[in-house]
Amino acid sequence: MTELSIIVPTFNEALNVAELIRRLELALAGLQWEIIFVDDESPDGTAEVVRDLGEGNASVRCIERVGRRGLSSACIEGILSSSATYVAVMDADLQHDEKILPQLLDAVQSGGADLAVGSRYVDGGGLGDWNDQRKKMSLVAVNVARAITGVEIADIMSGFFLARRETILPALKNASGIGFKILLDIALSAEQPLKIVEVPYQFRTRFAGESKLDYQVVWQYLLLLADKKIGHFVPVRFLSFAAVGAAGLLVHMVALTLGFKLFGLSFIGAQIIATLVAMTSNFFMNNVLTYADKKLRGTALIRGWITFCFACGLGALANVGIADYLFVQDVYWVGSAVVGVLVGAVWNYAVTAVYTWNA
Repeated sequence: MTELSIIVPTFNEALNVAELIRRLELALAGLQWEIIFVDDESPDGTAEVVRDLGEGNASVRCIERVGRRGLSSACIEGILSSSATYVAVMDADLQHDEKILPQLLDAVQSGGADLAVGSRYVDGGGLGDWNDQRKKMSLVAVNVARAITGVEIADIMSGFFLARRETILPALKNASGIGFKILLDIALSAEQPLKIVEVPYQFRTRFAGESKLDYQVVWQYLLLLADKKIGHFVPVRFLSFAAVGAAGLLVHMVALTLGFKLFGLSFIGAQIIATLVAMTSNFFMNNVLTYADKKLRGTALIRGWITFCFACGLGALANVGIADYLFVQDVYWVGSAVVGVLVGAVWNYAVTAVYTWNA
């Protein structure tokens, strides 16, 4: 019987998986364990490498997801696929120290914890060779999360932890599955507060490949916090969509000013061009931020742009039509405009979610 399943989300980690398995075999000698790689269609062939390794090793499994991405949602799928008593989550890049897995397991098996976290922020832990700027950014993110959520975990941003599977299953059913911070998602989604123990470790340098830390990580982190605070009132995707729309208004005004004032186009001509530029900007921003887990590529990107512009064009007509109707009915002009904008925004979000990103 498999005692422990180790869930490893991957995207472009082909050069790391064999070494990770080798190190786990040394660290977990004597335990009945398996490793489940959950791969988001890596273009570097990570899934194929895992399957090849699995042909000679029954402890190696691969779940390849098609048409969707996201570390948290990948971890959730991996945990749900396991039948082991205990589950652990760790990265494939070998920055997490696999040698503390037995300590994490002991902490949960002994009943001292519902969930054991590999921590960089308790005595004995550390951030390795990170520069001062990255250390400060990490500490800010940790402190923001703790201040907003009230979760008292020193390393709330950790992606390295172990738990009894049955204990965290209820939390998984309530989890947002947004972004990269699955531990924070689980802690905030638990029906009852979890008893947590933190085990120190030294964060290591990535073994091979490139870091996934970019603006999308930050944006998805903010969306997760927003979802946990107000997601039961307003869909967090809509908040992201609206934020992108607000940025699009600035793009529109810049394009309009350039066309009308700098290049001497007629106002209506400059307005048409500015509208198309803003729609295009909004489409690409939503594709990488709002719908990062359903990001369109190739020919789907072209089709998506066309459907997005068509839907938003109809939304603009609805905006103007409803605002004008309310104004004629003696509604204050500001109120008329606001209602028109809201109707247009909701229309654009609802239609593009279905026909552009198939959400």
